[in-house]
Amino acid sequence: MKRIHFFLLLSLVVLGGCVNSNSENYSEETIEKAKASVESYIINNYQNVESVEFKESPSAPMGRLVLEGTVNKKATFNIGVNDDFTVGSIGMGEGFPEPKEECKEQSCDYEVSK
Repeated sequence: MKRIHFFLLLSLVVLGGCVNSNSENYSEETIEKAKASVESYIINNYQNVESVEFKESPSAPMGRLVLEGTVNKKATFNIGVNDDFTVGSIGMGEGFPEPKEECKEQSCDYEVSK
């Protein structure tokens, strides 16, 4: 019986380590810089953006900072931010604004935090 408890406890410790190994703790300064870059990206690349709001806690799957939020208080997004604060990937929910005409083929310039 003790052997079963030992293996169960060992399994939980190993699994807990694996779950936490993919996340990083980002400083508040890093998160704020990432938010500023993401907001600039959305405003400069998409039509009729009235507001950009972020969820409180960013995630870090596979070690990459991912910000989630809403545009115009309804359309959801999640954006992966590169180490240099550029937008690396974007997932858009239903109702997300359409890209600006000049930004359809290639992303338009936006202010990247330094």
